[in-house]
Amino acid sequence: MFTITTNSPEQTSLLGEKIANLIQDNLIICLEGDLGAGKTLFTQSLCKALKVKEIVTSPTFNLMNVYEGKKRIYHFDLYRLEQPEDLEEIGFYEYTDVEDEVVLIEWPDRFFAYMPEDYLHLKIERGNSEQKRIITINLEGQKYKNIYEELKHCGNISD
Repeated sequence: MFTITTNSPEQTSLLGEKIANLIQDNLIICLEGDLGAGKTLFTQSLCKALKVKEIVTSPTFNLMNVYEGKKRIYHFDLYRLEQPEDLEEIGFYEYTDVEDEVVLIEWPDRFFAYMPEDYLHLKIERGNSEQKRIITINLEGQKYKNIYEELKHCGNISD
């Protein structure tokens, strides 16, 4: 586990772009953070780097949005789900068994025990200023170890 500090929304966006550029085959990212922490901003920048043309929004009421770019992106928001069985009902496991796609999961902390075996976990927290974010990155499983190791060398993101 390690942390990256960003001091502006632009720097948080750069992290999304950096991760998008590291994706080789597929990637699953769990995004944890309070409302307004920057999960959607991160997702928008990752999608933009993957050449998504449509407007990227949080799927709070849809539960999942699908975007087409260099890769298909499944963007989940688990906030409104009540119990683990709800994951099965929305087809969550079918979408997280991916080969050449990207899966972004907001509010994974509601169901950590039911997340895929391999993923990057980004926990975004507000720092001591309105713009500052402290992003803790953890690797679950070994599948995305190369991306994780590359990110370790980023240090703090700067414009």
